[in-house]
Amino acid sequence: MDEIAVSKFKATCLAALNRVRRTGRPLRVTRFGKPLADVVPTQAPPPEDGWLGAMEGRGRITGDLVPPVAGADEWDPLR
Repeated sequence: MDEIAVSKFKATCLAALNRVRRTGRPLRVTRFGKPLADVVPTQAPPPEDGWLGAMEGRGRITGDLVPPVAGADEWDPLR
């Protein structure tokens, strides 16, 4: 675990946080040589089940999905 004085951490906070994120090594912030805080990298959240594909395999097609509006004898495309 790396250690850094609180005054230096205050001056280089963003760089220190980026280093913890990039390397994955925790950082201990000290004040007068005594531990003040530990900065640890975050854990990746578990993947959530999305709504896409949530109903996969649960439906069943039993007939014509879109029946014709008019019969074939009523429809003349050249009219």
